[in-house]
Amino acid sequence: MPSPGFNPYVPRPIDLPAAVPLQADADLSAIDEAKIFAAPDDPEDWPAWRAALNRWRDEARARIGYDAARYADTSRAARIMHMVWLWDEWLYDHASGRFTVDRYVEGLAEQFGGCDGVMLWNAYPVLGIDPRNHFAYFEDVPELPEVVAAFQRHGIRVYLTYYPWETGAGAEAIDSVTALVSKLGVDGVFLDSSKEGSARLRVALDAIDPALTVEGESRVPLARVADQLMSWGQWFADSKIPGVLRSKWFERRHDIHHVRRWNRDHLDELHSAWLNGTGVLVWEVVFGVWVGWNARDRDLLRAMRRLYRSHAAWFISEDWVPLADHPGDGKVYASRWDHQGQPLWTVVNRGEAVDGVWLVVEGEVGAGFVDLVSGKALTATTLPDGRIGIGGALPSGGIAAVARASGELEPQPPLAASSFFPARMALPLAGPKTEATSTPRGMVAVTAPAQDLVVTYRLRETGLYGETPFIEEWKPLPPRLHEIVSLTRPVPALHFAISPAEVTNAEFYAFTNATGYRPARPERFLAHWRDGRPAPGTETLPVTHVELADARAYARWAGLRLATEDEWQVAAEQGKLERLAPLVWNLTESEHCDGRTRFHTLKGGCELHPVVSDWYVESGLLPPQRSVKLLQLGAGLNRSPAIGFRCAIDLIGQEVSAGSFAA
Repeated sequence: MPSPGFNPYVPRPIDLPAAVPLQADADLSAIDEAKIFAAPDDPEDWPAWRAALNRWRDEARARIGYDAARYADTSRAARIMHMVWLWDEWLYDHASGRFTVDRYVEGLAEQFGGCDGVMLWNAYPVLGIDPRNHFAYFEDVPELPEVVAAFQRHGIRVYLTYYPWETGAGAEAIDSVTALVSKLGVDGVFLDSSKEGSARLRVALDAIDPALTVEGESRVPLARVADQLMSWGQWFADSKIPGVLRSKWFERRHDIHHVRRWNRDHLDELHSAWLNGTGVLVWEVVFGVWVGWNARDRDLLRAMRRLYRSHAAWFISEDWVPLADHPGDGKVYASRWDHQGQPLWTVVNRGEAVDGVWLVVEGEVGAGFVDLVSGKALTATTLPDGRIGIGGALPSGGIAAVARASGELEPQPPLAASSFFPARMALPLAGPKTEATSTPRGMVAVTAPAQDLVVTYRLRETGLYGETPFIEEWKPLPPRLHEIVSLTRPVPALHFAISPAEVTNAEFYAFTNATGYRPARPERFLAHWRDGRPAPGTETLPVTHVELADARAYARWAGLRLATEDEWQVAAEQGKLERLAPLVWNLTESEHCDGRTRFHTLKGGCELHPVVSDWYVESGLLPPQRSVKLLQLGAGLNRSPAIGFRCAIDLIGQEVSAGSFAA
């Protein structure tokens, strides 16, 4: 838990780069677990710093008995990764219930120039709506092997997300992981919230295929670099002078994926990745919240990926010199990578726009130098000391890839300069209109004036109405994370009728019996029934194992609609709602969509679940003002034994006097 003075907008002490001792006799084992090796401020210290890094690498490899055998096959690298919400509207058509992998891949190509791998995210923050664990949200999607294969046909590797924090790492959890890996045909496993996988997991995956990749979150322990070929660079703060990523320096073929998931500006991690020749993770839909990338950052990443692919051998070269060949202006920095005697410099501009010399190198001008990012020739002149000055125009925040000219230069389109955030609004989708001139039998009338309705919710990473709750924060932590907060919603005057209790099994059976209704995706539909009807003795219990589309279909057949979240709350606050046993969440007519994610609101709470976690949807009886955002899943996964619904209808043709409003 953070200290009382914790500032969520600045890195924590454990995230800061580690200073490298420069004394010849210094004990360098103290920096074994650093995230980033900080660079000295004084360029005069850079040669000693590089020498210390080389000594640390040699000593650390000997100290742990490093075995690099798993890195022999470099074809399995995945430099640019995307975190993919499994029910993203690019990937899943909610209307037809079909996955659309080609559409998703086309979107990635258009926006980012493609990617090398995707991590499939499937369950959090829906966990807790009932006792299912996160494995079930993979296991119960029958066509998921075909989805994985479709990505792979596009040359994109696919990784399964595994939450050890929820299921543990015991034999039962490992059996579930390996069963899914085998069933789905994925290329590896991502460990949510864990830096390293258990030895048991590695052995189990090796029994399937030793080439399967394990990727941990944050810094991978030095001893595990040998068997975890990738890691997440989340919460990695760089030094003022760009530093070196410890795991990448230790093993050139190790891929770290830089990610700052709540940021709208990704220049810092892009620059760090480019100077370190390592990966980036794009995460546009974060737990159902839109945090898209601006045009400048998308174009920078597109250019980086193109060079990572065309010059892959350079970026895993043993001959890597960080902070190489600088003129010392304090703006432009470079790394030099040599492969088969040919140098490549990755260059970043961390200051204002420059137009002049970026690099000062040994040798002769010869055929000249080019920037492979822009596709343009660079200015190269012999300096008074005999060295070569290389440069040209480089915009603020820009990058370059400098190589010796050879053959015809391929022209490249200009990179976008705009860092404007591409916002998406989560707009409410219009529900059906139903009206009555009098209160239908079995329903109760509710009248309320226009008011500011107070809504409370738990401040989770998914937000409530599409807002980004932790924008630009370094790492959200309790007590701010998961605290109960409130907002005020202006609500017009209401006059409607609502069912006092949830729709029952018997009532829903009357609907299915009369209409023969079957959903497009039948998974889990009425899973608690037997032979197409309620089990004896359950007729008066609330119907469950229905999702929003099923509830809407029933309401439409009954000439009604679902209650909105505001109507539900107002009616409950007036004491006009009953809660049947067992207690179940109530769906509401509150669907929102931002073009990538759909969600709707649950009200009322449900029976208390035996396993309670801050990372789960809350359970138990909740006050009327409490709302919970439920992400809309596909393949029937929203159908739960803990979710039901009730109906409502607008009342019209009656004058409502001020005195008729309930207190």
